[in-house]
Amino acid sequence: MKISVITICYNSAQSIRTAIDSVISQDYPDIEYIVVDGGSKDGTVDIIRSYGEKITRFVSEPDKGIYDALNKGIAMATGDVIGFMHSDDLFASPHILSDVANLFINRQTDSIYGDLEYVFKEDTSKVLRYWKSGHFSIRNLKMGWMPPHPTFYVKRWVYEQHGTFNINYKIAADYDTMLRFLGKYKISTAYLPAVMVKMRVGGASNRNLKNIIRKTKEDYKAIQDNDFGNVFTLMFKNLRKVTQFVFK
Repeated sequence: MKISVITICYNSAQSIRTAIDSVISQDYPDIEYIVVDGGSKDGTVDIIRSYGEKITRFVSEPDKGIYDALNKGIAMATGDVIGFMHSDDLFASPHILSDVANLFINRQTDSIYGDLEYVFKEDTSKVLRYWKSGHFSIRNLKMGWMPPHPTFYVKRWVYEQHGTFNINYKIAADYDTMLRFLGKYKISTAYLPAVMVKMRVGGASNRNLKNIIRKTKEDYKAIQDNDFGNVFTLMFKNLRKVTQFVFK
């Protein structure tokens, strides 16, 4: 089973090495690693090129935002399974992709997900929030549950059949995609009960009040567009973040 891992970046010179090293140090033998850069001007491109053939495919060109870049990566992917490693993130251990592959094979599932830690930017050993996903159910999805997107690995055929990211969303296209896959089309999924990814704090959706408000509006639009849930879905989705501080 080939796993395609996609990293997108733009002016990420301060963190891109950690993300790349995290991917190429995985002990799983069949990884296709794709890096999509948005035309960085800060040295990011030189860092990426220094890895040579350790990166399977690399492109650097302007894009229309985060989700357009992710879609470019998906279009280039040839793996059986597709997942993402964002430029500020890193795997929690060198065995994550081996665990992912084993779960796909053993459960014969369309997708898998796991847990995530939000960590401090300067010290990734310090945990700010712990996103413990727990097991999936349609009821939970309607009650605002969702898996952490950086841990969400999906069979490539799912993107081909049910669509990629809707670039009309600027912040919540990942939530829209999960509602489409898990709620609308009901693909199968399985939970890997382990921290898969460490995410540095400061993501686009939570960067400031304006983005938080926009994220909330886009989340509700995703609920409506997929005809899955209601205003209570949105309310419970936001309340679930409180537990991430409790479990850390």
